[in-house]
Amino acid sequence: MSDQTYNWQGSVLPEWVDYNGHMNDAEYARVFSIALEELMAYIELGEAGRAQHQYTIFTLESHIKYLKEAHEKESLSTTVLVLDRDSKRLHLWVELMNQAGQVVATSEQLIMGMSQETGRPAPFPEAVEARVAQLPHAGTEWPNGANTVMGIRRK
Repeated sequence: MSDQTYNWQGSVLPEWVDYNGHMNDAEYARVFSIALEELMAYIELGEAGRAQHQYTIFTLESHIKYLKEAHEKESLSTTVLVLDRDSKRLHLWVELMNQAGQVVATSEQLIMGMSQETGRPAPFPEAVEARVAQLPHAGTEWPNGANTVMGIRRK
């Protein structure tokens, strides 16, 4: 990962493919988790940053939407957008895309910063806050599908 990116790039591994011939639902969660780790490294919370700041990130909630099938060896990448934030939490929108630029899945996540010294929520350390401020923020224009209620749609 370069200093200027926080997006995961990879491809569908053979062991991620299920009996339906496409990426298993659990593996989408894995990719979104890895993408969050890439983001953590970018905002100074990789292994060294966590040790230096005695600070980490916990996921409070995650909602995955499966939009297209991904197949073995297919190239995929993620992008991250901050929907909302405060001094210790980020509401994120993560898109998983194929090489054609089609969104394969989305993950809406709420994460919170935690002091490793106290085991309690705490504001982002100054260096982390500076990096968070550099992330793309949605403002008032959220992506379609963000912050939607799950349920059976009646016609």
